[in-house]
Amino acid sequence: MSLRARARALIAGTATAAALALALGGTAASAAPPAPSGVTRTDVLAYLRGLTGNHVLSGQQGGANSDPAYWTQRVHDITGKYPAIWNGDFGFSQNDIDNRQKVIDQAKTEWNNGSLPGLMMHACRPDVATCNFEGGSNPVKGSKLSDAEWQQVITDGTSLNTGYKRKLDQFGSYFQQLKDAGIPVLFRPLHELNEGWAWWGGRPGANGSARLFQITHDYLTAKGLDNIIWVWAPKDVQGGASQAASYYPGDAYVDVVGLDVWWAKFPGTDWYNALSNIAGTKKPMALAEVGSVPQPAQLSAQPKWVYWNVWLDYLTNSQYNTNDQVKTGYYDSRVLSQGQVSIPAGGGPSTPPPGGGRTGAITGVGGKCVDVAGGATANGTAVQLYDCNGGDAQKWTVGTDGTVRALGKCLDVTGQGTANGTRLQLWDCNGSGAQQWTAESDGHLKNPQSGRYLDAPGGSTANGTRLQIYDRNTNPWQVWHLPA
Repeated sequence: MSLRARARALIAGTATAAALALALGGTAASAAPPAPSGVTRTDVLAYLRGLTGNHVLSGQQGGANSDPAYWTQRVHDITGKYPAIWNGDFGFSQNDIDNRQKVIDQAKTEWNNGSLPGLMMHACRPDVATCNFEGGSNPVKGSKLSDAEWQQVITDGTSLNTGYKRKLDQFGSYFQQLKDAGIPVLFRPLHELNEGWAWWGGRPGANGSARLFQITHDYLTAKGLDNIIWVWAPKDVQGGASQAASYYPGDAYVDVVGLDVWWAKFPGTDWYNALSNIAGTKKPMALAEVGSVPQPAQLSAQPKWVYWNVWLDYLTNSQYNTNDQVKTGYYDSRVLSQGQVSIPAGGGPSTPPPGGGRTGAITGVGGKCVDVAGGATANGTAVQLYDCNGGDAQKWTVGTDGTVRALGKCLDVTGQGTANGTRLQLWDCNGSGAQQWTAESDGHLKNPQSGRYLDAPGGSTANGTRLQIYDRNTNPWQVWHLPA
């Protein structure tokens, strides 16, 4: 991504319900889960590998260092969800440096809220103290390095090599904070190293850009920072897929094989195949930086991607995304968001079962159950209140994909409606926003697409009362008890 584009981007109450808020894509404001304990980078990598071909983590570059959660909040404004991966940037402008602790504090918050944190670095060339994204805004020293200067950077003991390592020293205490807190972190240094927009990029071969990645890895690892997950990410330059391997540092230095996607809105098959060959069966693959939220059909065609990360304000750039496209991406049944990341310590099964979750009755006002009228399965069948009877028409599965299902179909807002009083029905599951639900800690059940809540009209407890969506309120007929 160019300097100009990047610069523009920066300018720019029931216990049961609480327990299920995260299974439905709940947020920190709803019911934050306890922070994972004892999870290592090895566990995270095993989890990511387990996602290959079946699930994808949503992700978002958070914001400028002074407000590192800005764009993840915008995700929530649009979708009702927070991303499963949050990314920050060390940066090297003076403002970035002054606000690095805010970035690390946000990384801790994201981990505690149920997301994976990631970091990257837009680094100055070794002999420049502060700089813009390209790394060399000093009017005397340009962003590029001569061949002789490059040889110094990758040669131990030279002034430029030492200068580069002093910059890495600035990161050590921050990574140590995360290690001390038990937090593994994705780290994407020297990104887009196959293109020459930055001083570290555009040099193929063993002594080129890949060599500096190796130096970076070895220097920080030698400090005992074993919580770093190393993400390598070239850029999808046109015609460059066949050269990708000449920028690869090697399996010993890379944990995640990524791609920054800017020449196209989604990778071409040439890049997908090239990175698949590099990753093999052992390395997870990621869309480390994208402008457009990937759509379900795209992910189906390229099923190996395990996460995607939207760059800053491209989330709301109409040339890259509409709100509907963002919702479609987040509401895809394969896409996991904050609170749906489940990483067991010490390995073991971690991938949620497709459409899995808890099954049982959903009860509301008057102790009545949410019921499919007549137990019918036809599209458009009314969803109503009825005396609880233990029948299949009252057995709802609260899915890890944000759906609520009965009789093999989904709880659906009629006609994709968003107005107060829009009735609920049973319908074929289709991944639309009309079938997404978020449980809140006080028992409210929200449809993020409409911004409205599951409601029994007027508080009626009569059998056959047709359920609807309505503005959030404190009436008891908006409080629901979900399956345990």
